[in-house]
Amino acid sequence: MPIGARSDVGRLRGNNEDSFKVVPELNLLILSDGMGGEAHGEVASKMAVETIAAHCQEAAASPSAPLAIPAKSEYAEETNRLVSAVALANRAIFDSAANNAAQKGMGATTVVVWVKEQRMSVVHVGDSRAYLLRSGELQQLTEDHSLVAEQVRRGILTQQQADESEMASVLLRALGIEETVEIAADEHLLMEGDVVLLCSDGLTRMVTEPEIASTLLTYPVAQSAADRLVELANEYGGADNVTVVLLQVPAAADGLFARMWHWLTQPL
Repeated sequence: MPIGARSDVGRLRGNNEDSFKVVPELNLLILSDGMGGEAHGEVASKMAVETIAAHCQEAAASPSAPLAIPAKSEYAEETNRLVSAVALANRAIFDSAANNAAQKGMGATTVVVWVKEQRMSVVHVGDSRAYLLRSGELQQLTEDHSLVAEQVRRGILTQQQADESEMASVLLRALGIEETVEIAADEHLLMEGDVVLLCSDGLTRMVTEPEIASTLLTYPVAQSAADRLVELANEYGGADNVTVVLLQVPAAADGLFARMWHWLTQPL
């Protein structure tokens, strides 16, 4: 499947605390936004993506590799593996910060997708997001684990108030802050022509969702779309690091829609 990815420091930050990793042979996409500044947020995000990728690659090579936490029967094997990988990443960051005074307070968000055939596993912690573009409509697949997002869900703030709040960066969950973390997981069925987008908040705070959708529709080449989204975030101020990873589900000539059309157009 075509994949595009780009990360940029933005226009106001001195270093890039975002990290991403793509494992094309597994259709595995990983994004992490580090936090902690002088406490090495970039170390936390790099540790997150590398730990998650290594755990999933190990499982692909040896499916009997143990999980870090018990599997849930309602989830597919890949989803359980992602949850396990994120739990390991959380503990790795926590332990590193506990053993290194300079890293005290570092943490990270993460959002990960693993596509196998038509099923996509989505796992996340924090406010980095996953979106799905289908038939021209952009749908947010993840819920932000942030203070303002929770206040919106409870009706305390409107979405506009949340977007303008000085507390927008306050997270309720992040990797590395505690020994364990609550991990959100979900599964979706993909269709031909779908576009899956992962992004850090450096994109969503600068570029509106309608503009994101329009860009994905305008730029049919995955890497060009990723490049353009990062450029837009910088054109609108580039207030934060910005990272974009996207995957396109091709509309194959022998795919489901083509087979359905062939069946419908055959004479009775």
